[in-house]
Amino acid sequence: MNSNKTVVIFLIKFFGVYAVLFFMYSFFLDTTQKATNVFACDPITKTVAKQTGNVLNALGYETVYEQDTKEYSVKLIVNNVFVSRVIEGCNAIAIIILFISFIIAFSSDFKTTFIYILIGSLCIYVFNILRIAFITIALYKYPQYQYMLHDVVFPIIIYGVTFILWFIWVKKFSRLKR
Repeated sequence: MNSNKTVVIFLIKFFGVYAVLFFMYSFFLDTTQKATNVFACDPITKTVAKQTGNVLNALGYETVYEQDTKEYSVKLIVNNVFVSRVIEGCNAIAIIILFISFIIAFSSDFKTTFIYILIGSLCIYVFNILRIAFITIALYKYPQYQYMLHDVVFPIIIYGVTFILWFIWVKKFSRLKR
C-alpha cells in the first residue's frame, strides 16, 4: 500500500507542477507572440535563434537569422542559403517544463532541488542550442537526410540529456525511498 501512495503522490506532484508551468508558459506565449500583418515569435524563441546563429558564426558558418513574416519562426540562413527555422517548439521550454515537473515530483530539500533545477535547465538549454546549430550544419551539408536528422537523431540528443539528468537526480539527490 505504501508503494501505491508513493506513486500517487509522484503523479499528483508531477501533473500539478506540469499543469501550472504549462499554463504559465501558454499565457507567456499568448502575450508575446504577435500575428497582425507580420508574425513575431516570442522572445525566448528569438533568443534561441540568435544564440544558435552566434554558435554557427563561431564555427565558421556565416549565419544570419531573421523573423519569418508569415509564421511564428525565425529563419537561419547559412552562407546565403535558407537552411532551417527555429519555431517555439525548438526553444526547449516544453522539455524544461517536463524536466522541472519530474524533479519536483521526486524533490529533495528545497536548496538542492532549486539548484538542480537551475543547473539542469541551463544544461538542457545549452545542449538545445548546440543541437540546433549542429542540425543546421548537417542540413546545410546533407539536406537529403532531413527526416532522419530532424525527426530521429537530434530528438534523441535532447531527450537523452534530459533522461540522464533525471537519472542522476533520482540516484544521487532525490528522497526516493528504495
